[in-house]
Amino acid sequence: MIKVIMPMRRKEGMTIDEFREYYETKHRIIGEKYLTGYATKYIRRFTNPLPDRSGKTYDPDFDVLMEIWYPDMETFEKCAENLQKPEIKKEINDDEEKIFDLSLMRTYIVEEHESEM
Repeated sequence: MIKVIMPMRRKEGMTIDEFREYYETKHRIIGEKYLTGYATKYIRRFTNPLPDRSGKTYDPDFDVLMEIWYPDMETFEKCAENLQKPEIKKEINDDEEKIFDLSLMRTYIVEEHESEM
């Protein structure tokens, strides 16, 4: 199993509610359209900050942690290749510009280690 995560922050001037609404009603649909047939899971984990040790609550560094799960590296690479097709890349990039602070977008393949509790 290959798991890719992307911590992302909303575009300046967009409220948390506006961000979440747009993501779930518009951007998610684009993701599903191009991940179908490749990914086994597409999860959005929206962050809700808690007070720090001094009791102060800050705006989150990232508003959502997106997770995409693939069955194997070969499928991940095929999906990545498909996403580079000019018409697909343009659709995704155009929508990302509406919702995300692109200067903070990062992508990671994660390696998980789980503790028995």
